Parts: sequence; structure tokens; C-alpha cells
Amino acid sequence: MNTNQEPKKNTWKNVIPLISVAVPVFLLDQVSKWLVEKNIPYGTDYGQSLLWLFNLRHDRNSGAAFSILSGQRTLLIILTVLALVFIFLYYFRFQHIRWMQISLGFLLGGAVGNSIDRIFNENGEVVDFLQFAFWTAWPTFNIADISVCIGAGMLIVYLFQNRNQHQST
Repeated sequence: MNTNQEPKKNTWKNVIPLISVAVPVFLLDQVSKWLVEKNIPYGTDYGQSLLWLFNLRHDRNSGAAFSILSGQRTLLIILTVLALVFIFLYYFRFQHIRWMQISLGFLLGGAVGNSIDRIFNENGEVVDFLQFAFWTAWPTFNIADISVCIGAGMLIVYLFQNRNQHQST
């Protein structure tokens, strides 16, 4: 047996961390959006919730972060499909690194959560409801947005810390 070969590992077993993060994020995102839609009328604040730092406000966004590409539903769906391809390509490249499995799980859960809104909501809008209260013009966001930010941050940290290792690959 060649000792330089890496032993084959069960790829399906390696999917568990990715799915363990993505599915709860997706479910939390969808349930929270549903609760907002049922309990907070569109365009209204629920009040300053947590120590006057946060508002719950039912908003909708037809664009990406900060309303970038607003009204470009088809383009945003295409970009999401490309992001999903990126997530899975990176997953298969880094499937044995727990940090990356978790990072990509956050990205996957958030991307799917917002894309479900874009596909199934009339006008392709995403439900947003979290808002910093001490910034008057700060946009609202949702659990999927938070998840994408966490996943992207983790991905950047990993790639930055390991940049010398991956320059030759």
C-alpha cells in the first residue's frame, strides 16, 4: 500500500456537518419570516426590542444586501445558483476540514433561505425584519443574511490563515 495516498473517506459522512448547519439555519430563517409575516403588519415596527438596540420591522427587499440589484429577480436567482455551485465546489475541495464544512453550511443555509423567498414570494421579495435601532437608516435584514455573513467571514478567515498553503494548488 502506498503510504502517500490519503485513505478514502466516506463523502456522505463528511456531508453531515454541512447539513447540520445548513438545515437548522434554513428552518430558523423560514420560521422567523413566517412569524413576522403573520404577526407584524408590513411596513410597521414591533417596537424597540432588545435594550433599544434592535427593532423588529416587517420589510421586504427585492434586491440583495442594501437593496443592491433591486428588482432584478432573475439575475439574483442566477447569482444564487452560481453561489450554490461555488459552495459545493469548495465543499468537495475542503470536505475534510471541519471549519470549512461549517462555514459552507452557513453559506448554504442562508443562500437557500433567501432564494426560497425570491422564488416563491410575489415580486421576488425577501422578508426582512431585524434592524439596528440606533442607526436610523440601517437596512433591515434576516437570519439568512446573518448566516451568509457568518459563513463568508469564516471562509475569509480560513483562506487568509491558510493562504500560503493554497497558493500552489
